[in-house]
Amino acid sequence: MRLLVVEDETLLAEQIREHLVQQQFSVDVAHDGADGWFKLSEYPYDLAIIDIGLPKIDGLSLIRKARKNEIKTPVIVLTARGSWQEKVEGLDAGADDYLTKPFHTEELLARINALIRRAAGQPDPMLHSGPVKLNSRTQQVWLGEEEVSLTAYEYKVLEYFMHNPNKVISKTELTEHIYDQDFDLDSNVIEVFVLRLRKKLDPDGELKPIETLRGRGYRFTMVVS
Repeated sequence: MRLLVVEDETLLAEQIREHLVQQQFSVDVAHDGADGWFKLSEYPYDLAIIDIGLPKIDGLSLIRKARKNEIKTPVIVLTARGSWQEKVEGLDAGADDYLTKPFHTEELLARINALIRRAAGQPDPMLHSGPVKLNSRTQQVWLGEEEVSLTAYEYKVLEYFMHNPNKVISKTELTEHIYDQDFDLDSNVIEVFVLRLRKKLDPDGELKPIETLRGRGYRFTMVVS
Protein backbone atom coordinates (compact mmCIF):
# COMPACT_ATOMS: atom_id res chain seq x y z
CA MET A 1 0.00 0.00 0.00
CA ARG A 2 1.27 3.46 -0.95
CA LEU A 3 0.47 6.36 1.39
CA LEU A 4 0.91 10.13 1.26
CA VAL A 5 1.65 12.18 4.39
CA VAL A 6 1.07 15.94 4.10
CA GLU A 7 2.38 17.52 7.30
CA ASP A 8 4.35 20.76 7.77
CA GLU A 9 5.90 19.71 11.08
CA THR A 10 9.04 18.05 9.72
CA LEU A 11 9.80 15.97 12.82
CA LEU A 12 6.24 14.65 13.11
CA ALA A 13 6.10 13.88 9.39
CA GLU A 14 9.32 11.88 9.63
CA GLN A 15 8.11 10.02 12.73
CA ILE A 16 4.91 9.04 10.92
CA ARG A 17 6.83 8.03 7.80
CA GLU A 18 9.31 5.87 9.74
CA HIS A 19 6.55 4.10 11.67
CA LEU A 20 4.56 3.35 8.51
CA VAL A 21 7.63 2.15 6.59
CA GLN A 22 8.27 -0.27 9.47
CA GLN A 23 4.75 -1.59 8.84
CA GLN A 24 5.65 -2.28 5.18
CA PHE A 25 3.89 0.75 3.67
CA SER A 26 5.45 2.84 0.92
CA VAL A 27 5.28 6.47 2.03
CA ASP A 28 5.69 9.81 0.26
CA VAL A 29 5.86 13.05 2.28
CA ALA A 30 4.88 16.64 1.43
CA HIS A 31 5.45 19.57 3.81
CA ASP A 32 2.94 22.04 2.37
CA GLY A 33 -0.42 21.96 0.64
CA ALA A 34 0.92 22.88 -2.79
CA ASP A 35 3.35 19.95 -2.88
CA GLY A 36 0.64 17.77 -1.36
CA TRP A 37 -1.71 18.68 -4.20
CA PHE A 38 0.98 17.96 -6.80
CA LYS A 39 1.66 14.50 -5.40
CA LEU A 40 -2.00 13.70 -4.82
CA SER A 41 -2.93 14.67 -8.37
CA GLU A 42 0.05 12.94 -10.01
CA TYR A 43 0.38 9.63 -8.17
CA PRO A 44 -2.07 6.91 -7.14
CA TYR A 45 -2.27 6.57 -3.37
CA ASP A 46 -4.19 4.06 -1.27
CA LEU A 47 -4.61 6.65 1.50
CA ALA A 48 -3.55 10.20 2.39
CA ILE A 49 -2.90 11.67 5.85
CA ILE A 50 -3.40 15.44 5.68
CA ASP A 51 -2.81 18.05 8.37
CA ILE A 52 -5.32 20.90 8.49
CA GLY A 53 -2.86 23.71 9.29
CA LEU A 54 -0.71 23.58 6.15
CA PRO A 55 1.12 26.48 4.47
CA LYS A 56 0.38 27.54 0.85
CA ILE A 57 -2.82 25.47 0.65
CA ASP A 58 -4.53 24.57 3.92
CA GLY A 59 -5.62 21.01 4.54
CA LEU A 60 -9.35 21.60 4.15
CA SER A 61 -8.86 23.38 0.82
CA LEU A 62 -6.56 20.58 -0.35
CA ILE A 63 -9.17 17.95 0.45
CA ARG A 64 -11.94 19.96 -1.23
CA LYS A 65 -9.77 20.42 -4.32
CA ALA A 66 -9.05 16.69 -4.46
CA ARG A 67 -12.72 15.77 -4.20
CA LYS A 68 -13.69 18.42 -6.77
CA ASN A 69 -11.23 16.80 -9.16
CA GLU A 70 -12.73 13.37 -8.41
CA ILE A 71 -9.69 12.09 -6.54
CA LYS A 72 -11.25 9.45 -4.33
CA THR A 73 -8.19 8.56 -2.24
CA PRO A 74 -9.29 7.89 1.37
CA VAL A 75 -8.18 10.73 3.67
CA ILE A 76 -7.40 10.92 7.38
CA VAL A 77 -7.21 14.54 8.52
CA LEU A 78 -4.91 15.61 11.37
CA THR A 79 -5.69 18.58 13.58
CA ALA A 80 -3.99 20.11 16.60
CA ARG A 81 -7.31 21.42 17.82
CA GLY A 82 -9.88 19.25 19.51
CA SER A 83 -12.99 21.27 18.65
CA TRP A 84 -15.89 19.32 17.21
CA GLN A 85 -16.45 22.10 14.65
CA GLU A 86 -13.10 21.45 12.97
CA LYS A 87 -13.70 17.72 12.90
CA VAL A 88 -17.05 18.33 11.20
CA GLU A 89 -15.42 20.72 8.73
CA GLY A 90 -12.85 18.08 7.85
CA LEU A 91 -15.46 15.42 7.22
CA ASP A 92 -17.64 17.85 5.27
CA ALA A 93 -14.65 18.74 3.09
CA GLY A 94 -14.38 15.10 2.07
CA ALA A 95 -12.13 13.48 4.70
CA ASP A 96 -13.02 9.92 5.72
CA ASP A 97 -11.65 10.02 9.27
CA TYR A 98 -9.76 12.32 11.63
CA LEU A 99 -7.20 12.25 14.43
CA THR A 100 -6.48 14.99 16.96
CA LYS A 101 -2.85 15.72 17.86
CA PRO A 102 -1.15 14.41 19.86
CA PHE A 103 -1.98 10.82 18.98
CA HIS A 104 -0.44 7.38 19.35
CA THR A 105 1.02 5.93 16.16
CA GLU A 106 -0.75 2.65 16.98
CA GLU A 107 -4.11 4.43 16.75
CA LEU A 108 -3.11 6.01 13.44
CA LEU A 109 -2.09 2.61 12.09
CA ALA A 110 -5.37 1.03 13.21
CA ARG A 111 -7.37 3.78 11.48
CA ILE A 112 -5.27 3.46 8.31
CA ASN A 113 -5.80 -0.29 8.11
CA ALA A 114 -9.52 0.02 8.84
CA LEU A 115 -9.97 2.74 6.21
CA ILE A 116 -8.05 0.84 3.54
CA ARG A 117 -10.10 -2.28 4.24
CA ARG A 118 -13.32 -0.27 4.12
CA ALA A 119 -12.33 1.40 0.85
CA ALA A 120 -11.61 -2.03 -0.63
CA GLY A 121 -14.91 -3.42 0.64
CA GLN A 122 -13.10 -5.66 3.13
CA PRO A 123 -13.95 -4.54 6.71
CA ASP A 124 -12.41 -7.68 8.21
CA PRO A 125 -8.57 -7.74 8.46
CA MET A 126 -8.62 -11.42 7.46
CA LEU A 127 -8.93 -11.96 3.70
CA HIS A 128 -9.87 -15.43 2.42
CA SER A 129 -9.29 -16.69 -1.10
CA GLY A 130 -9.71 -20.45 -1.40
CA PRO A 131 -6.97 -22.01 0.73
CA VAL A 132 -5.09 -18.69 0.92
CA LYS A 133 -5.62 -16.51 3.99
CA LEU A 134 -4.07 -13.09 4.61
CA ASN A 135 -4.25 -11.13 7.86
CA SER A 136 -3.59 -7.46 7.04
CA ARG A 137 -3.25 -6.60 10.73
CA THR A 138 -0.48 -9.10 11.52
CA GLN A 139 0.80 -9.36 7.92
CA GLN A 140 0.69 -13.14 8.00
CA VAL A 141 -0.27 -15.44 5.13
CA TRP A 142 -1.40 -19.07 5.21
CA LEU A 143 -1.88 -21.73 2.58
CA GLY A 144 -4.36 -24.08 4.19
CA GLU A 145 -3.12 -24.51 7.77
CA GLU A 146 0.52 -23.81 6.93
CA GLU A 147 1.94 -20.30 7.28
CA VAL A 148 3.70 -19.04 4.16
CA SER A 149 6.96 -17.14 4.55
CA LEU A 150 6.96 -14.04 2.31
CA THR A 151 9.43 -11.22 1.91
CA ALA A 152 8.17 -7.69 2.60
CA TYR A 153 7.67 -6.95 -1.10
CA GLU A 154 6.07 -10.31 -1.86
CA TYR A 155 3.56 -9.55 0.90
CA LYS A 156 2.87 -6.08 -0.54
CA VAL A 157 2.18 -7.54 -3.98
CA LEU A 158 -0.13 -10.25 -2.63
CA GLU A 159 -2.01 -7.81 -0.39
CA TYR A 160 -2.61 -5.47 -3.32
CA PHE A 161 -3.82 -8.37 -5.47
CA MET A 162 -6.20 -9.58 -2.78
CA HIS A 163 -7.61 -6.09 -2.22
CA ASN A 164 -8.26 -5.89 -5.98
CA PRO A 165 -9.50 -9.32 -7.09
CA ASN A 166 -10.30 -9.79 -10.80
CA LYS A 167 -8.98 -6.31 -11.60
CA VAL A 168 -6.44 -6.01 -14.42
CA ILE A 169 -3.37 -4.51 -12.71
CA SER A 170 -0.54 -3.22 -14.87
CA LYS A 171 3.08 -3.55 -13.83
CA THR A 172 3.22 0.24 -13.57
CA GLU A 173 0.26 0.39 -11.18
CA LEU A 174 1.66 -2.41 -9.06
CA THR A 175 5.10 -0.80 -8.97
CA GLU A 176 3.71 2.58 -7.93
CA HIS A 177 1.79 1.01 -5.04
CA ILE A 178 4.61 -1.03 -3.52
CA TYR A 179 7.62 1.25 -4.02
CA ASP A 180 8.41 4.67 -2.58
CA GLN A 181 8.29 7.62 -4.96
CA ASP A 182 12.06 7.85 -5.45
CA PHE A 183 12.59 4.11 -5.98
CA ASP A 184 14.03 2.95 -9.30
CA LEU A 185 10.98 1.51 -11.04
CA ASP A 186 11.97 -1.81 -12.61
CA SER A 187 9.15 -3.95 -13.97
CA ASN A 188 11.43 -6.99 -14.14
CA VAL A 189 11.53 -7.04 -10.35
CA ILE A 190 7.73 -7.23 -10.31
CA GLU A 191 7.91 -10.30 -12.53
CA VAL A 192 10.23 -11.95 -10.01
CA PHE A 193 7.86 -11.21 -7.10
CA VAL A 194 4.88 -12.61 -9.04
CA LEU A 195 6.85 -15.74 -10.00
CA ARG A 196 7.80 -16.33 -6.36
CA LEU A 197 4.21 -15.85 -5.20
CA ARG A 198 2.97 -18.39 -7.74
CA LYS A 199 5.48 -20.95 -6.47
CA LYS A 200 4.65 -20.30 -2.79
CA LEU A 201 0.86 -20.12 -3.13
CA ASP A 202 0.45 -22.75 -5.84
CA PRO A 203 3.30 -25.26 -5.51
CA ASP A 204 1.32 -27.96 -7.36
CA GLY A 205 0.18 -25.66 -10.17
CA GLU A 206 -3.52 -26.33 -9.52
CA LEU A 207 -4.88 -23.02 -8.18
CA LYS A 208 -3.39 -20.65 -10.78
CA PRO A 209 -4.19 -17.59 -8.60
CA ILE A 210 -2.36 -14.99 -10.71
CA GLU A 211 -3.11 -14.69 -14.42
CA THR A 212 -0.67 -12.94 -16.76
CA LEU A 213 -2.33 -10.79 -19.40
CA ARG A 214 0.26 -10.14 -22.09
CA GLY A 215 0.85 -6.44 -22.62
CA ARG A 216 -1.66 -5.52 -19.90
CA GLY A 217 -0.41 -6.86 -16.57
CA TYR A 218 -1.86 -9.33 -14.07
CA ARG A 219 -5.16 -10.40 -12.58
CA PHE A 220 -5.77 -12.15 -9.26
CA THR A 221 -8.39 -14.67 -10.34
CA MET A 222 -9.41 -16.21 -7.03
CA VAL A 223 -12.54 -14.97 -5.23
CA VAL A 224 -11.74 -12.99 -2.08
CA SER A 225 -14.08 -12.87 0.92
